[in-house]
Amino acid sequence: MKIRAIITGATGMVGEGVLHECLNDADVEQVLVINRKPGGVSHYKLSEIIHTDFFDLTPIESQLSGYNACFFCLGVSSVGMKEPEYRRLTYDLTLHAAQVLAKLNPDMTFCYVSGTGTDSTEQGSSMWARVKGETENALLRLPFKKAYMFRPGFMKATPGLKNVKSYYKLIAWIYPIGRALFPAGFSTLQELALAMIKSVSPGYEKTVLEVKDIVALARR
Repeated sequence: MKIRAIITGATGMVGEGVLHECLNDADVEQVLVINRKPGGVSHYKLSEIIHTDFFDLTPIESQLSGYNACFFCLGVSSVGMKEPEYRRLTYDLTLHAAQVLAKLNPDMTFCYVSGTGTDSTEQGSSMWARVKGETENALLRLPFKKAYMFRPGFMKATPGLKNVKSYYKLIAWIYPIGRALFPAGFSTLQELALAMIKSVSPGYEKTVLEVKDIVALARR
């Protein structure tokens, strides 16, 4: 099955890594990125929409149908943020976009980048983990063909990309040690991207993928 994917967050580290793998994967025939600012990437598979308000997709709805995958990599850090604002930019924004896409593309596989430690019970003491868990649970109830929640831990950045966070470069030396001693917490960004692509076809037996699941699916 040829993949026609929408990617959000392509100007961030994770989204850029996913876009990179999609453009180089023979199973992906078309990619649409929705960015708040130009991403600066040119490729024959790639189209770009510049749209600043993800809470109102009405002006671009007509351009969002005909896709069978969404790799939702848009997100914010909870550092220094109060729960109402973090919830608005995590739960509310994601669900609004996902509801629009589910309506327009019933055959879509929706992949959401969450994080290790996310709280599916929505009852824990960690604010970000509760909100992420609530977001995951709500997404899994939407009428997509398939939906997967990806929970990466520490990721080794893909070499040569421009949006790698500076602190990742400083602590990159930790990766080989962590991968050897604690493989359940360490993967590469490339493995995450490949797992997301392969979740569309052939798919995976779990809807919530921890690091070990991400690595396993990437290798299929």
